Amino acid sequence: MSRGPREGFRPAFRQWRAGRPFWGGLLLALGGVEVLLTLKASLDVILHVGMQGLAGYLLPVVMLLCGVLILFNPTQRLFYSVIGVLVSLGTWMTSNLGGFFVGLLLGVTGSCLAFGWLPDQEPRVGRRQRRRKAKAAQALTQPLEHRTGQTA
Repeated sequence: MSRGPREGFRPAFRQWRAGRPFWGGLLLALGGVEVLLTLKASLDVILHVGMQGLAGYLLPVVMLLCGVLILFNPTQRLFYSVIGVLVSLGTWMTSNLGGFFVGLLLGVTGSCLAFGWLPDQEPRVGRRQRRRKAKAAQALTQPLEHRTGQTA
């Protein structure tokens, strides 16, 4: 019995995810969360305490906000990703060396992924599919060469 289009949560989520820079926004938001969590570390672990306290909380919140906005408003991804990479780099000075490098790297990587995402790009063809097409094309042309005795 044949069914119509697949129904359920997973196919709907895949379709939603395909229309936006999902991994870029997710990594940027996770970087912001990680930097916020390192600000709540014990005083033995915290490296910066002082006048940069407000910026230490503001920059990770902006990272988190940019990541969420990239997910839900992908048309403005270029602006959000530029702001995200600048804010991620700013956490180096204000928030425990960018959440001990982890949040900084997550934010920069996510911003770069979101910046480089192309909405109308064809899906990549896997290596197996390319090999199958090459073998099929070779199988079609090979009998023709044997018949005529000529090589291409």
